[in-house]
Amino acid sequence: MEITAQDVMKLRQMTGAGMMDCKKALQEAGGDFERAKEIIREKGKLVAAKRADRETTEGAVIAKVSADFRKAILVAVGCETDFVAKNPEFQAVANSIADTALAEFPAGLDALKAARIGETSVEELVVQQTGKSGEKHLLAYYETLEAPFISSYIHMTGKVATIVGFSKAIPNEAGREIAMQITAMNPVSVSRNDCPAEVIEKELTIYREQIRQDPKMVDKPENMIEQIAQGKLNKFFKESTLEDQAFIKDNKISVADYLKSVDPTVKATGFRRFSLSD
Repeated sequence: MEITAQDVMKLRQMTGAGMMDCKKALQEAGGDFERAKEIIREKGKLVAAKRADRETTEGAVIAKVSADFRKAILVAVGCETDFVAKNPEFQAVANSIADTALAEFPAGLDALKAARIGETSVEELVVQQTGKSGEKHLLAYYETLEAPFISSYIHMTGKVATIVGFSKAIPNEAGREIAMQITAMNPVSVSRNDCPAEVIEKELTIYREQIRQDPKMVDKPENMIEQIAQGKLNKFFKESTLEDQAFIKDNKISVADYLKSVDPTVKATGFRRFSLSD
């Protein structure tokens, strides 16, 4: 059966695959478009399997906020090289996945993978991109956030982004400043009060051991060791919890102080941050 240029273009429009891949798939399928689509998908899965152990530290991390600023999503699509990450088609696919996530607000990563973009699931779309580029592609991260007001920030590299919720509406620029703070400083929690217990215990265990190994602390009582460890923990909170961190635009004040200057009653309620290179 003769495969025409029109046939190849039609399959390309259906799948987004390269012209030669479409021609070969149609030839293998004997002109059957449905079978040719499956062949292209299978090729993508084969490439994905061969590259499953590759690192995906490049790609796109996308934050999107709803029009009413009350819902937001954070999506990361990973690939192997910066060259592919900057490809317009890769960026378009990543943004279409993020748009679908915001519109449908799936409950988790598996639900997003099963969501449909046209006739194709998100998971299949990612596999198809692997087949096209020859690089491993991965839907690396997906989280949602709901709050009375949400701001976002995407770093200029496109590899790290943040969404952050507040207890009430504040000026967009102020919210963006806090999202930038989180992106740059990577806090473990909003405040010391909601810092995970396992994180606190891990830090204290490290501090206690460090203190006991100090020659000056030999034979010192445990209550003294504990007191010093708690002092080190306070320093950890100042460096690693959002409200206690020094505000990056003015390190003479804390983030909590900055928020009070914006609105004395507003609080950050939660955040999501993801970096492909962490």
